[in-house]
Amino acid sequence: MDADIKALEEKLAKLIALIGSLRAENMQLREKSDVLKNKMAIASVKLEGLLEKLPQGEESA
Repeated sequence: MDADIKALEEKLAKLIALIGSLRAENMQLREKSDVLKNKMAIASVKLEGLLEKLPQGEESA
């Protein structure tokens, strides 16, 4: 019975460590996602500015 409890304690310790590392990785991914969202927003604004500078073509009726 003691061996079962010891094995369970070891599994729980590994699970807790895994959860901690996954939380850290998740935080890093969220930060990267935020950076990419900001870059996309900046690129979108720049693209809109460039599109506004393009000459307007005649629209066919």
